[in-house]
Amino acid sequence: MTLRSVLRVRMSGADAHYGGDLVDGARILALFGDAATELCIRHDGDEGLLRAYEAVEVLAPTHAGDFLEVEAELLEAGNTSRTMRFEARRVVAARPDLGPSSADALAAPVVVCRARGTCVVPRECQRGASASRAEGGPGSGPGRREG
Repeated sequence: MTLRSVLRVRMSGADAHYGGDLVDGARILALFGDAATELCIRHDGDEGLLRAYEAVEVLAPTHAGDFLEVEAELLEAGNTSRTMRFEARRVVAARPDLGPSSADALAAPVVVCRARGTCVVPRECQRGASASRAEGGPGSGPGRREG
């Protein structure tokens, strides 16, 4: 069974770091961290700690007003390490050239960033997936499991 987390987030003016309302790539990595946290909670009942990113690729610019869909997928679970893949896709593009609040819903998402990462969940913190899915408990929200 594949374990995934999907977040959808609008990049705001506060996320813009460079001229032209360009969003810093570090903001996308922070979103990858949020998705990784959800995966660790769903898998282990604990937030875990992000140890490292590897193979980070920023593939397209992201601007204030864009909506990103951020997906994390658990690839491998060791004794304490969790290897994940991340992808951020623009699903709505801001169109300030047409007006200050104009945007386009994209027919096909545009991949803006990809990465792999490793989280660590100390053995003493692992409670297992069943604990994280307890009725009303942490991790009982609307995540997505696909198999």
